[in-house]
Amino acid sequence: MIEIVVFVTGSAILAWYSRKNLLNRDRHGFYRFFAWECILGLIVLNLGVWGSDPGSDPGSDPFSWHQIISWPLLFLSIFLVIHGVRLLRTLGNPSEDRNDPKLYRFEKTTRLVTTGAYRYIRHPMYASLLYLDWGAFFQNPSLPGFCLGSMATIFLTMTAKADENECIRYFDSEYQAYMRRTKRFVPFLI
Repeated sequence: MIEIVVFVTGSAILAWYSRKNLLNRDRHGFYRFFAWECILGLIVLNLGVWGSDPGSDPGSDPFSWHQIISWPLLFLSIFLVIHGVRLLRTLGNPSEDRNDPKLYRFEKTTRLVTTGAYRYIRHPMYASLLYLDWGAFFQNPSLPGFCLGSMATIFLTMTAKADENECIRYFDSEYQAYMRRTKRFVPFLI
């Protein structure tokens, strides 16, 4: 019962936060909402075994193979979102002059950020969600969890592609050159 309450409450919060973008499939926020929903589903699915070995008493083996994979992904996720937002706010020169009501204030950057994590990957915050996605999956690997994790990955890829199109429209050739020298989520790989 608690899982249903958490999922419904979390979904309502995510829908409210995404309300500007839910009717526009061309915007990155549309796909991001569905990625968040899948990740929320994974978290709720694994709520009862978070930090433990599935099939045993909760908390019994925080050093099982899947926990050893999960926790670094979760910590990397936290680092990347904090780092990414901080760089956008301090170096991206967000401004209301960027007339795009679908973007949140910190997203209205007027300067392309290419330092820190942005030097290697174009989407540290979406990478953060990707790592959260798979970190949540590895809390309790299962077929339903794998399906949710895979769907979240697909939606995050669609989010990144839509965001790239928005950035090309705003930053033009500067962003296209940036795309050629960086990866989308994982430095030097993808």
